[in-house]
Amino acid sequence: MAEAVVVSAVRTPIGRANKGVLKDVRADDLAAIAVKGALERVPQLDRSLVEDVILGCAFPEGEQGMNLARLVGALAGLPETAAGVTVNRFCASSLQALIWLHKISCWGWAMPSSRAVSRACHVCRWAALIPASIRAW
Repeated sequence: MAEAVVVSAVRTPIGRANKGVLKDVRADDLAAIAVKGALERVPQLDRSLVEDVILGCAFPEGEQGMNLARLVGALAGLPETAAGVTVNRFCASSLQALIWLHKISCWGWAMPSSRAVSRACHVCRWAALIPASIRAW
């Protein structure tokens, strides 16, 4: 089994919802600051070797789009070849992202995928406008 090693970690600041100094900062911009900070702490890392960004985020839908991890990688200056996956498990999103990262890097897991874009609720706050058969999905 391969060994997974954390070489850098950065925490985004915590603010008051709808009131604090971060209320006007988009989630993708905030996460990109953290990714850039983590990369700056490891200057010897060749960024072209970064293959994937796995980002935990509850409620990734909104102005920044659905695949926040891919956008954050681009904003952080990672190469276009770096893929991204956004994990949404609400309050446990970051923990789940770390678990997936461990499984992928140590055990060589492949990530399952399922798509039904034509049936997706893209903007959840307008879910009342979506037919009941789709909302039940």
